[in-house]
This record gives sequence, C-alpha cells and structure tokens, in this order.
Amino acid sequence: MKVENKNVELAIEFIKAVSEGKTGEELNNFYDESANQIEYPNLLTKKIVERNLDAIKDASIKGQQVISFQNYEIIKAYSCGDTVVIEAIWTGRLAIPLGKLKAGDEMKAYFAQFFEFRDSKIVEQRNYDCFENFL
Repeated sequence: MKVENKNVELAIEFIKAVSEGKTGEELNNFYDESANQIEYPNLLTKKIVERNLDAIKDASIKGQQVISFQNYEIIKAYSCGDTVVIEAIWTGRLAIPLGKLKAGDEMKAYFAQFFEFRDSKIVEQRNYDCFENFL
C-alpha cells in the first residue's frame, strides 16, 4: 500500500502493532496522554463506549483474554488534514467461547476507524465495528 503521508504511516504502524499483540504500556508510542477513543454500538458493545488512555490500555489487555490471535487486512487508508480513515477487515481467533462460537473459532468484522493526530500521536479514535453475526 502506498503511504500518502506521515499520519497514514503512523495509523498503519499502530494497526500492525495491535495485530502483533501490543497492549497496555506498549501503546504509549501511539497515543497522546489526552487520547480519547469512542467505540460505537455493535454486536459486542451495545452502547457508545468512551475510553481515556488508561481505559484504552486496560481494554487492550482484557482483549487478549478473549482473542488469542488477530489480524487486520487494511483495505483502504484515507487522509484529510490531521484525520486518517482506515477501512479494514479484522479476523480474530477466540480464546474463549463467545455466542455460538467455540474457543479456537474465528470471528470476522469490517472496521472503519477514524484517527485524529496531533504531533504524531493519536488524540482521538472513533471505531465503527461491524461484526459478522456470532450470536
């Protein structure tokens, strides 16, 4: 994928780090201390969830208890000013049963993630996650 600008490159590096299992304090390289993440309702999260940096890092650690492996296939990356939009297909292998899926089964979702950057760090992230039905 041809990289359009520094922020697109940083967003792709972030997604690769998450795919490789980076969690907790390892995410400090990507997020500003004032970072805010908003996850919009989906099959896993029934309401809007907002997280500050500490909550983002905690959620990343808790996620490893549910997912034993994950991969993001980046379909498109767009940028406009300090905003980067990533369209990706996410695949995760479950470490525990979830819905009708057993441990070891794969889940799939189609993500649109919006990243706002300041000084080469993510200050805001908005996730629109569309999971294939696993219930």
